[in-house]
Amino acid sequence: MRLQNKVAMITGGASGIGLAAVKRFAEEGAIVIIADYNEEAGNKIEQKFIGAGYEVDFYSINVTKREIVNDVVAKVINKYNKIDILVNNAGITSDAMFSKMTEEQFDQVIDVNLKGVFNCTQAVIPSMVAQGYGKIINTSSVSGVYGNVGQTNYAATKAAVIGMTKTWAKELGKKGINVNAVAPGFTRTPMVEKMPEKVLEKMESIVSLQRLAAPEDIANAYLFLASDEASYITGHVLQVDGGIMM
Repeated sequence: MRLQNKVAMITGGASGIGLAAVKRFAEEGAIVIIADYNEEAGNKIEQKFIGAGYEVDFYSINVTKREIVNDVVAKVINKYNKIDILVNNAGITSDAMFSKMTEEQFDQVIDVNLKGVFNCTQAVIPSMVAQGYGKIINTSSVSGVYGNVGQTNYAATKAAVIGMTKTWAKELGKKGINVNAVAPGFTRTPMVEKMPEKVLEKMESIVSLQRLAAPEDIANAYLFLASDEASYITGHVLQVDGGIMM
């Protein structure tokens, strides 16, 4: 029970990696706040986990809207008195070759993947500073480390998340707050599963372990960084990529 009595907020917690993280954190004793744009899915997952005996609470959120983020964070703190852990997992893609990428595609991904991380983190920081404890875990990507064809917008946001992570680690360490990032490789999320089988095989071929990650592989990295086992780790980017060779 590594997260016993901890309140953990996971954005994008209603599907994919976020959903796997909700399960792992709940199994380890946390009160898990599922913060997601998909209200229907979030409510169903909340009821499923409550029925299984876990402490979860769903809140509808749009991470690009600061007033909505502030409202959700205020409601959570009012109910539970604190937020110990924030996992900035929410993210989208809108891929296109650079020459064909629209301004709308670029702006949309920037808003969710970068501004959303800024909004959520800035909203929870006062509570964490007040209690002298907090864990911020940001989701980057190997695309942010190496770049990736057709992902100018996505790679830019994920590289920027790394920069923010390192900056916040420097600023917030003296306040008792650890800030780290996880950079997943190719992961079998519902979005990836829709790709043609030949594309999936190509993705597997450039991974040393010759398989795509399961969402649980990434969730386990979140769990480690959220736990007290990682109390002396901050400003780190943990690549969970199976030994990707890009």
